[in-house]
Amino acid sequence: MHVVNRLDVGGLENGLVNLINRMDPQRYRHAVVCLTTYSDFAKRIQRAVPLIALHKQPGKDPGCYLRLARTIRKLRPAVVHTRNLGTLDMQFMAALCAVRGRVHGEHGWDVYDLHGKHPRYLRLRRIARRCVHRYVAMSRDLSQWLQADVGVPAARVTQIYSGVDAEKFRPRTPAEPAPWPAGFAGPESIVIGTVGRHEAVKNPVGLVRAFRRLIDAVPARAPHLRLVLVGGGVQFEEVVRTVGELGLAAQTWLPGPRNDVAEILRQYDVFVLPSLNEGISNTILEAMACAVPVVASRVGGTPEIVREGQTGFTYSSQDETELTLRLQTYVEDAALRREHGCTARAIVEQHHSLDSMVREYLGVYDSVLQ
Repeated sequence: MHVVNRLDVGGLENGLVNLINRMDPQRYRHAVVCLTTYSDFAKRIQRAVPLIALHKQPGKDPGCYLRLARTIRKLRPAVVHTRNLGTLDMQFMAALCAVRGRVHGEHGWDVYDLHGKHPRYLRLRRIARRCVHRYVAMSRDLSQWLQADVGVPAARVTQIYSGVDAEKFRPRTPAEPAPWPAGFAGPESIVIGTVGRHEAVKNPVGLVRAFRRLIDAVPARAPHLRLVLVGGGVQFEEVVRTVGELGLAAQTWLPGPRNDVAEILRQYDVFVLPSLNEGISNTILEAMACAVPVVASRVGGTPEIVREGQTGFTYSSQDETELTLRLQTYVEDAALRREHGCTARAIVEQHHSLDSMVREYLGVYDSVLQ
């Protein structure tokens, strides 16, 4: 039983869907429990699995614990796997219901606790560790934090990187049509893009401002520059407003959430992840699989997967001037973009396959049941 806050577009959720779709159905059956609800994103699950929404109310909702307990007693899962802080307290119910295997995943950070230091949340995590048999950390950075700050013994932490479907996320071919509106970008354009929720922790507004700086820094190339921000969220209207205020509307495409992310990613010339903090970003790995070089903020587990000067560049979080300079390097050197993109693709093929990720999760689930 996988417990998530909401099954909607996102890296964590995408990883969950990939895990269910790729795991041998003879090994484990799956159920997905959403504390709140789910969107059409759930249709990406290719197998028949119970999909349950508990409709948790904002703030404290004691009834949600009872609804989860009833769901556990009905489905009798061998393993309950919660993810991130928002679902951690459901481990108490899993323990009370005597679930044999209890797993918790840490995938990244929220804007209200960028570095995992909030005293109240740390206290909850330290109490809950008595209920959790095994932790899965998406990065070495998160693994070290679990041990140093939460006090989880190293033997109970397994670090697993996200896997990428390297067949779906692949380099573009010359004949492929671009997914954006006609006339937005042509063969001479340099498309800089991102994919992610429009929320403060993802810092989409900072990327828009850096793009404005880039245009001013390279006036000769400015007419060929394009910016694409795929995704929706609470800051979407603010992003739209900033694009308009900075005079970027003609050079920016804001399509909202999309189901053709792979097709869009492979048409990028540079992928940017401007987050204020991250665990391990699925979209970085997906962009790398599409042979697209990456510029990303130097936070969380990002430096573990972006090889500086080989597959991309990192920059100090919130330093929009440094971000602009990194982008300028790629704008002015097409050969470097191609070289770093090819290296990125090779690294994904060697180290970040979906099959490898599934094997590691199977090892975790098997071990907590032994």
